[in-house]
Amino acid sequence: MPGFLLLVLAREDGDPAMRIGITVSKKVDVRAVVRNRMKRRFRELARAILPEHGIAGADHVLIGRASGIERDWAHLQADLVKALGRVAR
Repeated sequence: MPGFLLLVLAREDGDPAMRIGITVSKKVDVRAVVRNRMKRRFRELARAILPEHGIAGADHVLIGRASGIERDWAHLQADLVKALGRVAR
């Protein structure tokens, strides 16, 4: 199971900028340190993947899941590329 859920919404306002939103709830882990670490990883993941594979003019929201806490970086990257490919269809 991927470490996140991806939601993409086209803004249709004519602005080609891609925006990112990240959320990790207390259901994932009660400790703020763990949730903040996941958010930092997701921000870096978005910086690495969205310029190439993101959808222009859309809002991208990553919602953290418990399986993403210690998920390998390469798997997170592959999961995001795969999810963006599905959305682009």
